[in-house]
Amino acid sequence: MSEPILLETSEGIALITLNRPGKLNALNYALIDRLMAVLDAIETDAAVRAVILTGAGERAFSAGADIHEFAGSVRLGRERAVQDFVRRGQAMTARLEAFRKPVIAAVNGLAFGGGCEITEAVHLAIASERARFAKPEINLGMPPTFGGTQRLPRLAGRKRALELLLTGDPFSPEQALEIGLVNNIVPHQALLPAARELARRIIRHSPLAVGSVITAVTRGLNMAIAEGLQVESEQFAALVPTGDLGEGINAWIERRPPVYRGS
Repeated sequence: MSEPILLETSEGIALITLNRPGKLNALNYALIDRLMAVLDAIETDAAVRAVILTGAGERAFSAGADIHEFAGSVRLGRERAVQDFVRRGQAMTARLEAFRKPVIAAVNGLAFGGGCEITEAVHLAIASERARFAKPEINLGMPPTFGGTQRLPRLAGRKRALELLLTGDPFSPEQALEIGLVNNIVPHQALLPAARELARRIIRHSPLAVGSVITAVTRGLNMAIAEGLQVESEQFAALVPTGDLGEGINAWIERRPPVYRGS
């Protein structure tokens, strides 16, 4: 059997590919577990500064959960279904959302169900003109379970999110852009180059500062403003003794490009 996750690293960017093209990159348990292991490995790899996440093949980013496998867990009862499916999927999207290095989804095709929830959770997303999105869980008699009932309303607003969640109707990349699910739409052949260019625009900056921004935004969204401001203050305070902050200030004063060391 082929590896469910492919990993390539070059120029400080890790390209992670969901690799079940014959199943439209459906998220079975083995794929999710392997994705989590890969994230663990690259998080501590100083050579990796940013992550691009995409799908194998020409048809799908990910068509969502592997329904046949999920159905087996459901037949085993409530506790098993929650443990196998819900907790595993929520842990995956939470991991992506809180990852200290920027994660960019390159949505190359269908992003249905869990594939859409991954897109909601990652920090940035670029869609191919061929991308198609949907929240089809309602057609199975269930709500989304990988965070879709929580993240989509935060991105799109309550009423727009509820229309998508309650109808299950597919929507276009243009609508995904309008509601804030993706940052940009590009021609299909330009998708990975566009994602790499976005990653390069980020990794020219201090990795410590990038991580601090991600943490402050991700944590702050779920807090009252006063608590969020405290997180912002804490993230800045942690940077004060680092060489990166001193280098950034000195480079600005000396009118030269900074050289960051991530420490």
